[in-house]
Amino acid sequence: MPDSHRPTRSKWRQALHNWATRRQQASAQHLLRQRNIYVLPSPAGCVLAITLLVLLIASINFQLNLGYALTFLITGSALASLWMGHRNLRGLALRLGPLQPVFQGERATVPVLLHAAHGLYHRHGVSLAMNRSQGKLAWVHTDVEAGSTTTVALGSVPHLRGWHRVPRVVIESRFPLGVFRLWSYWQPDGRVLVYPAPEVPLPPIHYDEASEPGSPLPRSASSTDHDGVRSYQRGDALRSVVWKKAATALAAGSGDLVVRNSYAQHHQRLWLQAKATGLQDTEAQIARLTAWVLHAHEQQWQWGLQLPSGLEIAPSSGDAHLHACLAALAVDGKSALHD
Repeated sequence: MPDSHRPTRSKWRQALHNWATRRQQASAQHLLRQRNIYVLPSPAGCVLAITLLVLLIASINFQLNLGYALTFLITGSALASLWMGHRNLRGLALRLGPLQPVFQGERATVPVLLHAAHGLYHRHGVSLAMNRSQGKLAWVHTDVEAGSTTTVALGSVPHLRGWHRVPRVVIESRFPLGVFRLWSYWQPDGRVLVYPAPEVPLPPIHYDEASEPGSPLPRSASSTDHDGVRSYQRGDALRSVVWKKAATALAAGSGDLVVRNSYAQHHQRLWLQAKATGLQDTEAQIARLTAWVLHAHEQQWQWGLQLPSGLEIAPSSGDAHLHACLAALAVDGKSALHD
């Protein structure tokens, strides 16, 4: 489960992070080896070191043989835990799972696959988090059995549309005693596409009067008759409700309202244009066009799209056309890759 109670990193830890990540290029897979695993005492380890130092001084002053034995026994156990912790991470391989596009403001899930090679021991207490320069890290903890692959879902909430580079991933373990912190950094070679957030509630669609007339559009799956009606959608005007059919539906116990499908009656292909939104701000235009595109797809219409930048996408329908339009809206006017 995510754990956000780790303290924010100090300045020296941030400087060490910057030094380590500058040496690393983006890669599709990350293999933990001796050269990319870093070790420092944890806060508990620092307290233990101070305690052992006090115990050693007291044993010297009072000539306590049992004090010597206890000091060296605990010191030896701590050093042995360092070797065990390094072995626990060494040989662990990480790679990205499939990345799915998300809408602006939604949580983008980044699956990380951890694979432990066949061996005699499992990997315990492995923690992963998206690395951020500010704020707390949301840790996810897991164990990896020998010869198996474990998937860990990391995530973040992007607030800008467009392509986003997957943030650096920090891998950490304090196994087995917690007195040493062993960690490594990985910059995945992956990108997440963030669609713009649609305007809510759904605004009325203003179509281009020059749209091609012809035979009716394909009816939505929820259409209830063959005379140009469809199911009531949020935002439809009450005057467009077919009350005779609504009364019949209420008498039958379904309670479904239907409205006249004026688009289906008059247009074969619908053009969704930025100038038809009646808005001046580019981001507001894109949000409204996104809402229209989603509604047109839900109604199984054929539609074309004209972006604020002037780019046009020919009229079509289906899932592929929907994702092509959403992707075009996501990157319209964008030239940079967000971190």
